[in-house]
This record gives sequence, C-alpha cells and structure tokens, in this order.
Amino acid sequence: MISKPKFKICRRLGPGVYDKCQTAKFSATTGKMALAGARRPKALTEYGTQLVEKQKIRFSYGITERQLSNYVKKASLVKGVGTVEKLFEELEFRLDNAVYRMGLAPSRRAARQMVSHGHFIVNGKRITIPSFELRFGDIIKIREGSKVKKIFTNLSERIKDYKSPSWIIFDAGTTEGRILDKPKNTEGFIDLNAVLEFYSR
Repeated sequence: MISKPKFKICRRLGPGVYDKCQTAKFSATTGKMALAGARRPKALTEYGTQLVEKQKIRFSYGITERQLSNYVKKASLVKGVGTVEKLFEELEFRLDNAVYRMGLAPSRRAARQMVSHGHFIVNGKRITIPSFELRFGDIIKIREGSKVKKIFTNLSERIKDYKSPSWIIFDAGTTEGRILDKPKNTEGFIDLNAVLEFYSR
C-alpha cells in the first residue's frame, strides 16, 4: 500500500518517482479521481517545470537539495563530456542506486538502508555510506556475514528474471556485482536539462 505522502507526490510528479506507484492499481486510482472531477492542474511556467524536474530527481534518488546541487556543480566542472551525461552518471554511480539497479533491493530507499547497515563490500572494503561514489571496474560484493540475513534469502530465485541495466551486472552465484560501463539515460522519466537550467539561474 502506498502511504498518503507518497501517493500525493506520485500524483504531482508522476509514477516514476516511486516504484510502488508504477502499478496498474495506482493508474486506476488516479484515473478514477480524474473522472470524479478532480481539478486539472494549471499549465506550468518554465520555472515551474524546472522545479518539478528537480523534485523528481530528489524523490526518485532519495537525495537532499544540497546533494543534488553538489552533483550539478561537479558535473558542470567536468570537461570533455556532456554535463547532462555526467550528472546522470553522478546519480547512478551512488552505491545505494547500484544495489537497487542490481536487483538486490525493491527500492532505492531499501537499498539505502542495506548499505547503511554494512551489508556490502566495495573493492574489499566495507562501505556504509549510501552516497559512496562508484567507478568503472568497481566490484561490489555482499558481505560474508550478511549472506545469512533474511533480505538475501533465496536471492538467486528472487532475481532470476530481473534484467539489470547494461552498465552493471550481478552474479547471484558469487554474490558479486561489477560496474561494466558508464550508465546511459534511456528512461526518459526525468529531464536533466531542465534541472541544469534551474541551477544556472
């Protein structure tokens, strides 16, 4: 069941913000509300659109305003690569997001908790910082002492049909994941250009 705050956020920003909103039940509920005469939202100004896109990223990745601002600043300083691509890379290369992308957690929020509880090792070192920045070639493993935890029970069975993005892979047999490439933004849910414009004001 979607909590009321999340339900309102999904209605305002779109179902892509939270996994629980990406269901037929959510679509049916919002459809019924529209038929019941809910007021249509006013057309957004350019600033309003940028603000919505910024909020989409914040809620989707579970990051603070300050973190997003820092990611934008960092992406803007990098030379030789598109700023939009670099910003997306900064967001996707967070450790909590990688855990989510490997199919080990049902949501980024759950992945954040798993990382904070010390269930993962990156390149041989235990990491408890969800925002830890990964790089190409990094190896992410489930900590030996964590493999018996309930959250990893029947892991092979649970993720057998899961298809991770092409830039990351996870082997349930060795409980090891690896960063294979830079992430490509093919989702189309968020407009990163609008976010960059917002911060360039």
